[in-house]
Amino acid sequence: MKLYIGQPKLEKTITQLEQAMRNYTDIDVIIYPEGYLNENIEGAQELAKAYSTSIITGYRKPKDWAIIINDVGEIILNRAKYEASPVVQINNYNIGFMLCDELVLQGTSKITGTAPDLIIHPIGVGMFSDEQFDEWLTEAKRLAIESKAVIIGASHADGSYRNCGISIPIAYGIAQDGSEIFVSRNDIRSILYDTSTQQVVYVE
Repeated sequence: MKLYIGQPKLEKTITQLEQAMRNYTDIDVIIYPEGYLNENIEGAQELAKAYSTSIITGYRKPKDWAIIINDVGEIILNRAKYEASPVVQINNYNIGFMLCDELVLQGTSKITGTAPDLIIHPIGVGMFSDEQFDEWLTEAKRLAIESKAVIIGASHADGSYRNCGISIPIAYGIAQDGSEIFVSRNDIRSILYDTSTQQVVYVE
């Protein structure tokens, strides 16, 4: 399965999502940060259907929700932050979902159903310190080993926690054994990751 892991800038529209899907028409799944869609759900469904690409991200209504839209534009996961998160299937992969600080507050405890092959972790804005970056990455590695699943996360390229003025964009992929597939610290390039070949490519 071919994944596109993006770190877009905060925006009220979904222009960056559409541009990424237009530029990389061979991807199966696009992963964007927590809250990216805002309330542009129908527009995202139309894009998913038009490009035959599943979308894993989040939106605000007004609080944060997790959402997965499949490649025919159907919503197959839609739940509020901190609620139970059933595993869904995309391209024969069982997909679990953690939303931002669920990583450190509840881990995988509310992922329900079939054991996930892949856990997606959309993050709102960048880390507010190097210590937080290292803490979240360490926890992701622990959970990957514990759940025997690949975990992939990404934040927006901009914005800061409670407008503190400090933001370290993060994107990462951790293998089932806790090893790093890729880690981006303050590097906002998007990433193409092929789960079959294990190839990782950074793109602008």
